Amino acid sequence: MADKKEKLFSDFSPASTEQWMEKVTADLKGADFEKKLVWKTNEGFKVKPFYRMEDLEDLKTTDALPGEFPYLRGTKKDNNAWLVRQEIRVECPKEANAKALDILNKGVDSLSFHVKAKELNAEYIETLLSDIQAECVELNFSTCQGHVVELANLLVAYFQKKDYDVKKLKGSINYDFFNKMLTRGKEKGDMVQTAKSLIEAIQPLPFYRVLNVNALSLNNAGAYISQELGYALAWGNEYMGQLTDAGIPAAIVAKKIKFNFGISSNYFLEIAKFRAARLLWANIVASYNPECVRDCENKGFNLTLFDAHVNLLRTQTEAMSAALGGVDSMTVTPFDKTYETPDEFSERLARNQQLLLKEESHFDKVIDPAAGSYYIENLTVAIAKQAWELFLAVEEAGGFYAALKAGTVQAAVNESNKARHKAVAQRREVLLGTNQFPNFNEKAGNKQPVEGKCCCGGDSHTCEKEVDTLVFDRAASQFEALRLETEASGKRPKAFMLTIGNLAMRQARAQYSCNFLACAGYEVIDNLGFETVEAGVE
Repeated sequence: MADKKEKLFSDFSPASTEQWMEKVTADLKGADFEKKLVWKTNEGFKVKPFYRMEDLEDLKTTDALPGEFPYLRGTKKDNNAWLVRQEIRVECPKEANAKALDILNKGVDSLSFHVKAKELNAEYIETLLSDIQAECVELNFSTCQGHVVELANLLVAYFQKKDYDVKKLKGSINYDFFNKMLTRGKEKGDMVQTAKSLIEAIQPLPFYRVLNVNALSLNNAGAYISQELGYALAWGNEYMGQLTDAGIPAAIVAKKIKFNFGISSNYFLEIAKFRAARLLWANIVASYNPECVRDCENKGFNLTLFDAHVNLLRTQTEAMSAALGGVDSMTVTPFDKTYETPDEFSERLARNQQLLLKEESHFDKVIDPAAGSYYIENLTVAIAKQAWELFLAVEEAGGFYAALKAGTVQAAVNESNKARHKAVAQRREVLLGTNQFPNFNEKAGNKQPVEGKCCCGGDSHTCEKEVDTLVFDRAASQFEALRLETEASGKRPKAFMLTIGNLAMRQARAQYSCNFLACAGYEVIDNLGFETVEAGVE
């Protein structure tokens, strides 16, 4: 058997890169290799059509080990486990508690509560967390930014009253001064003073993180991957710089920071993004060597109202990227969030998307499976380089806070938003079911896009702004507006496909035309073909 195996391999001599290029050049028949086969990403770097072992020679990424600085391959040494998180918007603490207990029995091990600041008190927290074993589940909380210290004090008092082992309690409070500026155009309070008070209040809970970098907002606004990562690094560094200047030890600040990234459908680039994020952030705080948590959430930029179940395909590949990229916890957005409050069924599907990756695909068992991949290792380095250059540019211009005040971050991301909308309009960026292969017969009915609301309860578009904000128009929004207008008119246009001539050509042209018109909600009458124009007219 051994002899046969050796002979088998000897029959296939290795091919050099030069031989591959000779074959590719011959097959191109004179066409330009760069123009035909080299892909230039939105991030600005080029991707070759193939990579080989020699492309790893100058990369240091392959020297990294799991659980060791610079954490390129993750912070864990034994597994790739992540927490399955679900958000709960609390209207009634008793009802929210019942829902939390229910979903904890369905695979969730991380809860995210959005609580109303005006209702906060000890009884509220007791009701909300009743019978939840806080030592066994990660608990995350969001509230009005002006009440985060009050929330921290209430949580500490509750956990101490219950006599929990504080070293087993993990969670976060979502305080993010800069995200308020990005999304609402407002500065709320004194960042340094609030952060200092919050860190002091949460001190009895050593594994609670309270300084958030919500780069998810950049992702939802259509930022390219290098922008999301580069600005996130500057964002985190702004906390480090301002708070260490205020006298808080850097090691403490770093351990209180939590990165919340979004995820796009760009499968391999997203895997590389998380690897690059750990590498770059570890280097920023290298002298303190703290641990830093990365969460992720499926973004809303590429979710659609029409043919909404296709969103499940998008969010599944996004969840796969996040899992393989080594995130610490993940929230999958329910497929129907664009047009209604997700119901029990859509939330169940979102949970199960992660559970399938764990229980059936075993993504939680293998640490950094992308390691050593010629392609992904090169993507990791390329993204890291682009993001680092952006980070340095922001720092040289005065830092993240100064950039927000000047509106340069918002302007750059909003420009990317425009570029991506143009790409969607021209079908260079495909949204399945929206700008390509729509469901011809689908009607929206009562479905309408969900409008964003400010934390004060007002419309996010009408709230008074002090600085420029991000634009959160989804990629499908213009197509949806056109199709909704067609449907609302009550006079649905009809298009008749008069197909003649060569079978292959007429089918291709009819398919293109059908898709083009159906994207606007037109009724399309397709045909198998006619012998003559006159027959088609008749």
